[in-house]
Amino acid sequence: MSDMQKISSMINDIRFAMLVFTTSSGHLHACPMTTQQDEQGSIWFIGDKRTELVESVGRQPEINLSYSHPAKSLYVSVTGTARLVTDAAKLEELWSPAYEAFFEQGKQDPNIQLIQVTARGAEYWESDGKILTALKMATAAVTGATQSLGNHEKVWLGDQN
Repeated sequence: MSDMQKISSMINDIRFAMLVFTTSSGHLHACPMTTQQDEQGSIWFIGDKRTELVESVGRQPEINLSYSHPAKSLYVSVTGTARLVTDAAKLEELWSPAYEAFFEQGKQDPNIQLIQVTARGAEYWESDGKILTALKMATAAVTGATQSLGNHEKVWLGDQN
């Protein structure tokens, strides 16, 4: 399994990401976004042209996606580059009736903006679950021996600069 396949399988069941971008004043800001599709290195979102996110991506495309699945003790951080895409076929593929709550004119709403994130790298943390982790921590406290509390790995999918 490739690094990107591993990351894709980890985030596949996590619907929401916190997308961190740089505002026009240079500050970091995060907003929740619904992951529409993960194509092993390319992650898609549907955004709104009227938002600070879309305005900022056009100017500063470097972003970070944070995924969290506490029930599985899994946390993933994806670093990548976002780009604004206009593609009616892709919108048709990604569209869900739930978006009609956000876009008055449905798929024809002129404020819809597709956002494609190309992953450059990722980092993940996973543990064996709360009970086993607590037991390992207690063992370490009593014995003084270091315990492995799970896996942590960085993967680079492209240029590391």
